[in-house]
Amino acid sequence: MSTNTRPRAKTLLTGAAGLAAALVLASCGANSDPQSQEPSTAPTGVEDSATLVIGSADFPESQIIAEIYAGALRAEGIQVETKPGIGSREIYYRALEDGSVQIIPDYSGNLLLFADTEATAQSAQEIMDALPAALEEESPDVNLAVLEPADAESKDALVVTQATAEKYDLTSLEDLAEVCGEITIAAPTTFQERAYGLPGLAEKYNCVPGGFEAINDGGGEATLQALLTDKVQAADIYTTTPSIEENSLVVLEDPKNNFIAQQVVPLVNQDAVTQEAQDILNSVSAVLTTEDLIKLNQAVSGDQKQDPKDAAEAWLKEKGLA
Repeated sequence: MSTNTRPRAKTLLTGAAGLAAALVLASCGANSDPQSQEPSTAPTGVEDSATLVIGSADFPESQIIAEIYAGALRAEGIQVETKPGIGSREIYYRALEDGSVQIIPDYSGNLLLFADTEATAQSAQEIMDALPAALEEESPDVNLAVLEPADAESKDALVVTQATAEKYDLTSLEDLAEVCGEITIAAPTTFQERAYGLPGLAEKYNCVPGGFEAINDGGGEATLQALLTDKVQAADIYTTTPSIEENSLVVLEDPKNNFIAQQVVPLVNQDAVTQEAQDILNSVSAVLTTEDLIKLNQAVSGDQKQDPKDAAEAWLKEKGLA
């Protein structure tokens, strides 16, 4: 069930006027590149193409989920292609708006805070209830919607090594606040401005770190090495990242909910994504768990170094979706 119930008029898509041969090719769907033509009468944010384009953020987990969505749709005969590693939410959200992609895997809480910086929802249900209005306000000319959320959740968290935890007696962000001026935090550049990043730590915990190291690998190897070598003393790492368990890292508790609920959710352009495709994406959400994400991340980012598409295909077969 989609959480966006706004009625929208259905608009017929037509190709741009041009040479007769080009019109024939367009009407036959011969051009599969969704960026090769500019539609003349399509609704805002919808490409004139039979191919659905699924994008992802610039970290492995997002790429894996995008490939899962793509594989599930292909298994039901829907033509799709993927655009992995588009960038941060600030970039891939605009790609949804301009029509260069039609589907993105996202995370409910951070998506809400992006669309509504004043949002106060914290629980999973509160966030899903608030998202439709926030998306409509942020993108009034594009019919963006979130579909059914998965049980799978991947939250930002501040993580420290065992040695740092013992040195400062850390178990929570409240403890970290007592020594915040002595530590350097590693996180993506966007952490400096997003509500759950440095602004949230300052507001909720009065924690202003002594230093900030911008590392844009989504809590990956560079972030991990900075943490393990004590170049930084805390790092923003997703809770589904295998390196947390592999290196016995300590996830600091967040009693004031700076990092709110983050269910995996398909973000789609409803003018471009058919109900059949939406139902397929919802069937993926119905079975995707946090444990699945951890295993998938391990397969891709661990010793196996599996390609995200291969990991996605194996998961789909395991779940009977391919």
